[in-house]
Amino acid sequence: MRRTHRPMVLAGLIMAMFVAAIEATIVATAMPSIVATLGGFALYSWVFSGFLLMQAVTIPIYGKLSDLFGRKPVFLGGMLIFLLGSALCGFASSMSGLVAFRFLQGVGAGSVQSVATTLIGDLYTLEERGRIQGYLSSVWGISAIVGPLAGALIVQHGTWPWVFWLNLPFGIATMILIALFLHEHVDRKKASIDYAGAGWILTGLLALMLGLTQGGHWGIPGVLALLALAAISLGLFVRQERRARDPIMHLELWEKRVIALANVATLCAGIAMIGVITFMPIFVQGVLGDSALEAGIALCAMSIGWPLASVITGHILVRAGMRRLTRTGGAIILLGALAIALAIDYGAPVAAAGSFIMGAGLGVLNATIIVAIQASVGWSQRGVATASNMLMRILGNTLGAALFGGVLNFVLRRDMASSAAQGSPISESLQGMFAGASSAAHSASLAAGLHIVFWAVVLFAAMTLAACWLIPDHDLRAGRQDLRREKPATKGKESSA
Repeated sequence: MRRTHRPMVLAGLIMAMFVAAIEATIVATAMPSIVATLGGFALYSWVFSGFLLMQAVTIPIYGKLSDLFGRKPVFLGGMLIFLLGSALCGFASSMSGLVAFRFLQGVGAGSVQSVATTLIGDLYTLEERGRIQGYLSSVWGISAIVGPLAGALIVQHGTWPWVFWLNLPFGIATMILIALFLHEHVDRKKASIDYAGAGWILTGLLALMLGLTQGGHWGIPGVLALLALAAISLGLFVRQERRARDPIMHLELWEKRVIALANVATLCAGIAMIGVITFMPIFVQGVLGDSALEAGIALCAMSIGWPLASVITGHILVRAGMRRLTRTGGAIILLGALAIALAIDYGAPVAAAGSFIMGAGLGVLNATIIVAIQASVGWSQRGVATASNMLMRILGNTLGAALFGGVLNFVLRRDMASSAAQGSPISESLQGMFAGASSAAHSASLAAGLHIVFWAVVLFAAMTLAACWLIPDHDLRAGRQDLRREKPATKGKESSA
């Protein structure tokens, strides 16, 4: 059997993680320009929530498929779908078409995180994984800073389709490296894939998101019907998860107070975070009248605060204690959200400062919660417990994008009814705004809508702090002692480090 060349495979995985990590922020800074070209502002939030939803639903499915058929074919198949979606996004001629292609892109993106993370566990021993995870963490940090600036520069000096087409060379290079240098022997084994659970959560979240974003179009009866469908589907999802042999969400973990409250805090923080990522660029460009580059810098501030706070937290975590750091992280998130809400009156510097502060709070909270969750369970449950927290973060992002998009659409539709009556629908009004033909009324209406959105972000930041305040204290040293007792897995490691 041919030997796997680990350095080349790692290079491919790093590029894959870079493409996945940069996707949200590079698109966020380009969205005002995309709206100026395509119109369809009512579907603005679906560009984000559709991608995140399909990623959340498919991540556990790809994990199971990789157990059945091997990491290599599943990873390559998912990457191919992702690249196809990326190429089609660049050719979209309408916002509805772009949203449809983002759904396809999200289906492929689900393979990147799940299979890439699994491959790290396959190829490297326990002692080596800390160093490798450091490489991957640095990729996320770099991409979070590069993404907003790259998106701004692309739309300022080129055309918006390149924010999607930029994925193609990296993705193709990744596929070549994995195809040539990853060699595995797959032991066929029977695995249980919770397709029913995936179907129910997809149906429930789609209905909920449609109810949040399209209520103004379909009226109260339509919204109530969608919310009823969402409640029924999510109820059936919970029932299915209790019965499934290997469920998407392990509900028994929620019986632990630490995990339940930590996941609630993560969900609320994810909702607040996506509100800033999604609507900060449109605020800086559409309300303040600044450039795409300045919008990218304001968003980039969050990406700088997050890794800095994470590094500091990692050094003081055991000494400072879980309860103190979770509360500190929640309080800093709320402080940053308040600064962003006040930026409507005080301008881009305050928005950038609030973005940095909020990023720092997210860094403290994320680092502490992951360690706390892993320390609260035994080794055999550590993987599913960590996965449950990742799923809650993605679901928070998904719901937040839909919720805030619905709030903004409602306010704009209410304030701009007169413009629509005169033959200037909202999409055309905002299209003109981002193309430089904005009226004072349109700008004021957008400012009013974003003001409500950012105060809604403050509300979810306060809910995050409330959940953090209720998390019981836990001895983090217990998790560290369990890790020391774990024996390193060396079976099947091939090639050089």
